[in-house]
Amino acid sequence: MNCDEFVELVTAFLDDALDPETEARFVEHLALCEGCERYLDQFRTTIDELGRLPPETLSPETRNALLGAFRDWHNP
Repeated sequence: MNCDEFVELVTAFLDDALDPETEARFVEHLALCEGCERYLDQFRTTIDELGRLPPETLSPETRNALLGAFRDWHNP
C-alpha cells in the first residue's frame, strides 16, 4: 500500500469497514510510515475536537460548509 491509498482508506479504517486483507495492508503500512501515522493521529484529533464543539457555536454558513465537505465522505 502506498500513502495515497492509505489516505483514501482512513475513514473506512476508523469506521471498522475494511475487509480483513485491506485492513492488514493498512496496518502494515501504518507501522512503516511515520507520515501516515502522523496523518492518522491528526485525523483522529480533528474528529475529536470537532465532536466537542457545541453546534450553536458554529455559524449556519460554517455548519453547512462542514456538512457539505463530509456529506459523502464514507462513499467509495
